[in-house]
Amino acid sequence: MSLNFPLLLVIAVAVCGMLALFDLIFLAPRRRAAIANYHGQVSEPDEAVVDQLNKEPLLVEYGKSFFPVLAIVLVLRSFLVEPFQIPSGSMKPTLEVGDFILVNKFAYGIRLPVLDTKVIEVDEPQRGDVMVFRYPSDPNINYIKRVVGLAGDHLRYTSDKRLFINDRPVAQQLIGEEPGSLGSAMLYNEQLGEAEHLIRKEMNRYRIEPGREWVVPQGYYFMMGDNRDNSNDSRYWDDRNIPKPLLGMVPDKNIVGKAFAIWMSWPEPKLRNLPNLARVGLIH
Repeated sequence: MSLNFPLLLVIAVAVCGMLALFDLIFLAPRRRAAIANYHGQVSEPDEAVVDQLNKEPLLVEYGKSFFPVLAIVLVLRSFLVEPFQIPSGSMKPTLEVGDFILVNKFAYGIRLPVLDTKVIEVDEPQRGDVMVFRYPSDPNINYIKRVVGLAGDHLRYTSDKRLFINDRPVAQQLIGEEPGSLGSAMLYNEQLGEAEHLIRKEMNRYRIEPGREWVVPQGYYFMMGDNRDNSNDSRYWDDRNIPKPLLGMVPDKNIVGKAFAIWMSWPEPKLRNLPNLARVGLIH
């Protein structure tokens, strides 16, 4: 079972905050009263005794110490920026395994932590954005893909692995090739909306029947990985609990944020293999 880190963080902040509040309202006045009473009983107060009377319970001390730190982490992670590490090659060549990325949490609206309810509208995902979202079949799992289809779009994926949006082919230009799992993999420069980026195709690999078509419902998005033949994305998802018109679609409520930068790359976190800063930069 995967841990729900946002929920654990909210609980930790709440517990630490309640300990600090309990101390402020109940325990601190008692300590001050005990110190005042001690001062009234002796002519020369012993500082050691005063310190002992003023000592906070260990649990309260820890709670008050951790509260501001946890609160800052909660605000930053929930509303501003959240770090992620890329676990697979589904977004190659844009993102490599081991890339550490930053995700803008407010780009698509301010959402309450844990509940994920949008409370402030900011902007909508644009075609070509690299977006982190919760996998529709298991919201505990975060996915990262590129936004390909917006509400109302008609998408088609042909036998020669060309993508059509609203009956118009997406512009691609062959850049070169590299080794693939079943021979050569071709690299293309693709234009999706305002986003220009590289994609990767293995022409000898087929995972779905050619000619598949989809229509994106209102409030949903169609996602694809840049590593087109090695990506578990909207083209392949199959869940009998999801109605067929919504199969493969990512609802707006599942959005986590917009990936915008790589800040480090560390494919194999070992002492003999140091982090790589050569890939640091903005994500396109």
